[in-house]
Amino acid sequence: MVLENQVAIVTGAGGSIGRAIALTLAGDGADIVINDMVRETAEETAAMVEALGRKSLVCIGSVVDSAWVDSMAEEVMEKLGRIDIMVNNAGITRDGLIVRMKDDQWELVLDVNLKSAFFCTRAVAKHMMRARTGRVVNIASVVGVTGNAGQANYSASKGGLIALTKTTAKELAPRGINCNAVAPGFIETPMTHQLPEEARDAWLRNIPLARPGTAQDVADVVAFLAGPRSSYVTGQVINICGGMVM
Repeated sequence: MVLENQVAIVTGAGGSIGRAIALTLAGDGADIVINDMVRETAEETAAMVEALGRKSLVCIGSVVDSAWVDSMAEEVMEKLGRIDIMVNNAGITRDGLIVRMKDDQWELVLDVNLKSAFFCTRAVAKHMMRARTGRVVNIASVVGVTGNAGQANYSASKGGLIALTKTTAKELAPRGINCNAVAPGFIETPMTHQLPEEARDAWLRNIPLARPGTAQDVADVVAFLAGPRSSYVTGQVINICGGMVM
């Protein structure tokens, strides 16, 4: 129970990766703040957290709204008394070739994937700075490192998130706050299940471990970065991709 008496906020915690992260952190002893836009899936995650004997707090709202994010942080402090871990996991895709990509496709993905992480980090940082301790973990992507045809918006958002991670790490390190990112590769999620078989096969041919990753593979690395064993790790990006990017 290395995270006992700590509080973690996980955005997008109703989805497969977000839920795995929330449950893994709860299994390590943390109480979990579950943010999502869909109440039903958020409350399902909350019930699973409570089944592990931990407290949960469901916060339904858009992390693209800076005022709402600030109010979420204040609610967490009021009801749970502290914020130790911030996991910026909320993300979407709106794929398309650059020449066909609409303005709203570009703006929405940058807002949800990048701007929200800035809003959430800014909101929790002041509380972590007072406590002189904290962990921020950003969920980036290998395409933020490599780029990917048809995903200019998504790749740009994840590349920006990596840059934000490094800057946050440098700014907050003097106050005892670590900030790192994980960059998942081909992970089995409802999103990847929708890919045509040929596309899946093409991805798998580029993975030395010859299998897709799981949400738990991501959650385990996040838990390491959120816990005490990573105390001398900050400003890093860890690829979780079976060797696809090395």
